[in-house]
Amino acid sequence: MPATSTMNRPFRLAINGYGRIGRSLLRAIHASPLGAQVEIVAINEPAALETMAYLTRYDSTHGVFPGDVAIDDDHLRVDGRPIRISHATTPEDVDWRALDLDLVVECSGRYSKRPDLERFLAAGCPRVLVSQPCANAEAIDRTIVQGLNQQTLDGSERLVSNASCTTNAVVPVLDRLHRAFGVDRAFITTLHSVMNDQPLIDGYNHPDLRRTRSAMQSIIPVSTGLAHGVERLLPELRGRVDAKAIRVPIVNVSTIDLTVTLRHDVDAAGINALMAAAAAELPDIFGYCDHPSASIDFNHDPHSAVIDASVTRCNGGRLANLLIWFDNEWAFANRLLDVATHWCAVAHTARRP
Repeated sequence: MPATSTMNRPFRLAINGYGRIGRSLLRAIHASPLGAQVEIVAINEPAALETMAYLTRYDSTHGVFPGDVAIDDDHLRVDGRPIRISHATTPEDVDWRALDLDLVVECSGRYSKRPDLERFLAAGCPRVLVSQPCANAEAIDRTIVQGLNQQTLDGSERLVSNASCTTNAVVPVLDRLHRAFGVDRAFITTLHSVMNDQPLIDGYNHPDLRRTRSAMQSIIPVSTGLAHGVERLLPELRGRVDAKAIRVPIVNVSTIDLTVTLRHDVDAAGINALMAAAAAELPDIFGYCDHPSASIDFNHDPHSAVIDASVTRCNGGRLANLLIWFDNEWAFANRLLDVATHWCAVAHTARRP
């Protein structure tokens, strides 16, 4: 579980980039009990303030915002609380230092290399939580997946990655399987909802030729670095994991088809019992269902991974297949909030004499 604030005031957060994840993070803060520990004091987003307010209030995937949204000069007001808005296109063009921040959550997706992320630090950001895996392990001080390694944060870090929505979904499951039965090999197939690097109709928008095709008319294989992300967090599985990704024409919720060869014999009931125990132990991270579900049933589900026990399969004792559902927007935004509050609390404790 995230650490609890011991400060007399909420942690002061800013969001850089107010797209799908940035807006989901604001909604998660508004909806979560952890939101009491957090105050969003600033958002940097190049779009017009009127558009930002409109897309905060109305969301085609997650519904109408359950609170008041208004504009006041250069502020977005959410339930009466002012959030300073800037429209800079570079980190240096925001006076982060003057905001007296605890943390900036980088949600633009534009910065994945260490020299680029360090521009935020040079511009006055005390810490940066990145909403993507980053280019390599050297780009950040630590990659955190809640429910796996958040306890490794000691407060000295300046750049932390929240990994990806897919990594947050599959790594805790692989970790449990490996500790219980030993994972010899794993193959991960992600069926992911469409993303904003795909066009609605065919167009010249991407060097990956498949991503020039209409997102809503085809199932489209795309490249993925998920296997490297898994190995970064579970180095004991290095060389044993491979992955592929396929975009499917729905707007939200994704699934992972996970196939593993194990070192010990097991059956579907044994795997499901392990996953049910994980859901009981970490109810914010693991979900568990055993009834016939479709992807829409997990829209706005905050769990990192929901195990669909109804389709767990084993073949020959050591070959197993699992299906993992996850809301790639809402669950990931909730994990950003978890890591942000935990990291800020740890850093505050570390500063005490």
